[in-house]
Amino acid sequence: MLKVVVIDNNAVSRNLLTAVLTNGGHEVVGDANTSTAGLANMIKLRPQVVCIDVGQDATAGLEMLENIRSALPKSLLFLVSNSIDSATVENAVKRGVHGFIVKPFNAVTVLATIRNAVIKLARRHQANSDSGDVGKNAA
Repeated sequence: MLKVVVIDNNAVSRNLLTAVLTNGGHEVVGDANTSTAGLANMIKLRPQVVCIDVGQDATAGLEMLENIRSALPKSLLFLVSNSIDSATVENAVKRGVHGFIVKPFNAVTVLATIRNAVIKLARRHQANSDSGDVGKNAA
C-alpha cells in the first residue's frame, strides 16, 4: 500500500481519483487544490506518490511539478490531465514525472500505470545495486 496525495482544482476529479486509488489498495493521505497552501500541506504529508493535475496554464503547472520534485525527490509523480500532448509529455518527463493519468479515469488503467512505474523504479534500483555489487566484488 502506497501513501498517495491527489492535487487537482476540480473537487469531483479529486474524489473520483481518490476512490479509484483507495479501492485499488492505496492509502490516500490527503488531497488539495493547486493553491500554494494546498501544495505546502500535501508536501508535509511526505507521500510516496503524488497525482497532480497542473491545469491549463502550462508554465505555472510545470513550475508546480518542479517545486514538488525538489521537495519530494523520492516520490513518484504522476501528471493527471484530460489532454496530454507530446510537448506536455516531454516537458513533464524532464521535470521528473513518472507517468500520466488521463481523464476520464479508468480504474484499471490508473492502477496499472502506478504499478508499472513502481516496478520500473524497483528494477532500476536493483540494476544499480547489482552493478555496484560487481565493482565491490572485483576489488
